[in-house]
Amino acid sequence: MMNLLAIDTCTEIASVTLMTKESRVSRVLSGIQKSSGHILKLCDEVFQETGTLIKDVDSIIFTKGPGAFTGVRMCVGVVQGLSMSCNIPTIGFSTLELLGFRASQILSSEKIAVALDARMGEVYWAIYNQGKISKLRICNPNDVDILDTNYIGVGTGWDAYGDMLSSASGVIETDLTIFPESSSLIDLALESFSRGETSDFELPQPIYLRNNVAQKSLK
Repeated sequence: MMNLLAIDTCTEIASVTLMTKESRVSRVLSGIQKSSGHILKLCDEVFQETGTLIKDVDSIIFTKGPGAFTGVRMCVGVVQGLSMSCNIPTIGFSTLELLGFRASQILSSEKIAVALDARMGEVYWAIYNQGKISKLRICNPNDVDILDTNYIGVGTGWDAYGDMLSSASGVIETDLTIFPESSSLIDLALESFSRGETSDFELPQPIYLRNNVAQKSLK
């Protein structure tokens, strides 16, 4: 059994999970501004509770976006620092894949329509179907894919643009209570490892989708 550290700060909720052979401990922070700025404190708490040191971690699992721009940069930056300083391999997943996976587990559904509010009248959109993520893009709520009524809509985009998304996609049922969390990031990674995929030492990189905003902010 590996020791796995999972970190997610790409949305309004920041969470950390540490899995060891003895336990799985999580910290979830929501309802405060700039929750991503507390991520190192949450990491310290799960290490202290489990009696584990960062050098004991075999792999770091993280979300690489898209999402809140500051949150994405914070998540990737923290993971880069921990990985490079302690020589720990990493594996990253998109925020949309994490949310689709988590929703499929909670709702026992193989068809999930994921939409996160991207601001500026747009959504981050993806389809999670039978364990695979596809159609990941940023778009106007009126330009999403046409789906059947077996799909369930999840994510903040459905809260912000529910009527538009339903009209464009044909999706009727939604669940606005499900958010990305690092505990499910652990499960997503374990499934990936079971398929023979591995973590690596490549420098973690973010997914922004809205490249024009990312480039302006990095100047």
